[in-house]
Amino acid sequence: MIFSEKEIEQILQSGRQPAAVEKQFEHFKTGFPPIDLARPATKGDGIVSLGDEEIFSLLEMYDSFLDDNKIAKFVPASGAASRMFKELYSFLDLDAPSERSDFFMDNLEKFPFKEDLKKVMHRDGFLLEDEKRKNNFKLIVEYLLTEKGLNYGNLPKGLLRFHTYPDIVRTAVEEHLVEAALYAKNRDNTCYMHFTVSPSHLEKFKDLLENVRPLYEKKYGVRYDFSFSVQEAATDTLAADMDNRPFHDDKGNLLFRPGGHGALITNLNRLKFDAVVVKNIDNVCPEDKINPTVVYKKALISYLLDLKTKTDFYLRKLSAGEADDKMKAEMISFAKNKLLIDGVDENNLMEKLNRPMRVCGMVKNEGEPGGGPFWVRGENGKTSLQIVESSQIDLKNPEQKAIVDKATHFNPVDMVCSFKDFRSGYFDLTNYIDEKTGFISSKSYGERTLKAMELPGLWNGAMAKWITIFVEVPLATFNPVKTVFDLLRR
Repeated sequence: MIFSEKEIEQILQSGRQPAAVEKQFEHFKTGFPPIDLARPATKGDGIVSLGDEEIFSLLEMYDSFLDDNKIAKFVPASGAASRMFKELYSFLDLDAPSERSDFFMDNLEKFPFKEDLKKVMHRDGFLLEDEKRKNNFKLIVEYLLTEKGLNYGNLPKGLLRFHTYPDIVRTAVEEHLVEAALYAKNRDNTCYMHFTVSPSHLEKFKDLLENVRPLYEKKYGVRYDFSFSVQEAATDTLAADMDNRPFHDDKGNLLFRPGGHGALITNLNRLKFDAVVVKNIDNVCPEDKINPTVVYKKALISYLLDLKTKTDFYLRKLSAGEADDKMKAEMISFAKNKLLIDGVDENNLMEKLNRPMRVCGMVKNEGEPGGGPFWVRGENGKTSLQIVESSQIDLKNPEQKAIVDKATHFNPVDMVCSFKDFRSGYFDLTNYIDEKTGFISSKSYGERTLKAMELPGLWNGAMAKWITIFVEVPLATFNPVKTVFDLLRR
């Protein structure tokens, strides 16, 4: 590939190197190899199931861990809500009633945004009740989704009203404040929270959080320490045309597109904490149902820090040359039975143990979409525990399809991570990405079609070389809002 001088200048101005862009672009020609699934991770074979006594013990350990460890919460919050309202947009375009539009209208009073919707309509001389009686679906949805009213179709999920209480209606981001106060409060009562947001909505997030900060700090006796980052433009990927040549926009410039949530590994990499909780913005329970989430999140944090403490002890012994044969045998047993690492022996102990670590909650599969936990076979023939998305699997391969069909759990994106090393420094997370786990999809640019490349996903390919432990968590901890109708669940 030969870039013109103008293109090279554009690449350099974006913070990239032409050689790196060219290397990444080659994936359009070669594609990404499918994951080689060995078997699903199941209870007793890759997924840990915690008993009541063990959970009680972990909760006791949690309090003691707060003395020496600093915890933060990392919330990817840049996702737009437009897909949430896909059905409403289709009804709006058709301007014709349907079973789902009737359901929406019948339940309008139950949605958490109803009072805000009434206000913006009343401002323009409309009464929501009257328009509902007239079955004026189009007008109501326009005021909900467009700049004419609440503009929900163009806002990120984090800023939307999610749950109604007797005295308040909380947005998704406010529910994350509540969660942080209940399971991510440090010994000094500080809750460190980092949000990744889009540049266009950064000020809206800051304004909302500063407005509600006093309310939640007083209610829960905490102090919030907010920080923000945006998905760096340098992580965008160059688009291709259908002949695998660089795609140019209407002005003749190379077109770079966001590289997906995998780009957020760069944002995560900047945090300096002992444990970081990672949870999606739309997965929050109403407070009256939050207890299982709090219990299991504390348990996951303790489980991680307990394993991390033991691992670091062993690494210090190895580093100092103080591990005799008996201790090395103990380390190998620990790595195999507790960290679930395949292929560990006396010769590679340091390499296998000295990596970032994560404990991932996994939920029994009851029909929810999403990736899942699997044992994956690497190029060396050894297996490792991985979160795998369906887009990574060759489902036309009957053997791989059979493994998928036997899967018992799915990934709710419920992780606790540690990337502090045994010397009290921090791992460079970009060194632990499996670059072969990206994804190519077709997108539209005006009337033209292009190929877009997504980077290895944050919880699958971007963390593929981490130490990964799966722990079963109850379905009650998983309450995602994927469509507007999910807002009716309580």
